[in-house]
Amino acid sequence: MCLIVVGWRAHPGFTLAVAANRDEFHRRPTSAAAEWADHPGTYGGRDLEAGGTWLGIGRGGRFAAVTNVREPGRESGRVSRGELPLRFLASDISAAHYCRQVDGAAYAGFNLLASDGRSLWYCSNRDSVKARELPPGIYGLSNHLLDSPWPKLLTARERFAVALGNLPDPEPMFGILADDEIVPDTELPETGVPLEWERMLSAIFVRSPAYGTRASTVLTVAADGHLRFEERSFGPDGKLFQSSRISTGV
Repeated sequence: MCLIVVGWRAHPGFTLAVAANRDEFHRRPTSAAAEWADHPGTYGGRDLEAGGTWLGIGRGGRFAAVTNVREPGRESGRVSRGELPLRFLASDISAAHYCRQVDGAAYAGFNLLASDGRSLWYCSNRDSVKARELPPGIYGLSNHLLDSPWPKLLTARERFAVALGNLPDPEPMFGILADDEIVPDTELPETGVPLEWERMLSAIFVRSPAYGTRASTVLTVAADGHLRFEERSFGPDGKLFQSSRISTGV
């Protein structure tokens, strides 16, 4: 998952609102968003290579999502980062306890957002503060730390704040996630990847034959507990090939 914008208690009618793009190599096998057979009442896509997930939600508004920290050349962790949201969603422990007890040394660089429906927490094994509760507001994650001022994250977060006013209509948020504009070279972050990749990854929606945005997700939990989860899946060069929609009480 390479871009997540979250509105936590930022709208009077919605406890949680999420707009997110997952970027990955197209060859990596994935299952689309659905209810999990091994954890009934939990919904999300699954990584079929390592078995984890990048984003999911369960009963009571239990939510988790992960992004990697872009660190070219560093070794992989002992455990797949997709296990972080999976283990939280499969448990019943609080978000505070879960984030505080994560063994950051077991994973490559990560950012994790976790909510038990009562509070929203952020933790990262690359942040000087291991875990912290987030007050109501709008937050963004890409492949650095929380709210790092990368151009695509600033743009997405600003447009998300406007799109909140259009809920429950998800289309304005999908419009944000579909933006494939490349950032000018003078505004690119320097993350250690070649300039060609830095340019490609600067877009909110990433497209190329081998790597790109695999899924766009808009998720909301209304104040009355109603869940809406919509995912659009993409193939090489950003071609839409599947949509999943889940609507239920949580």
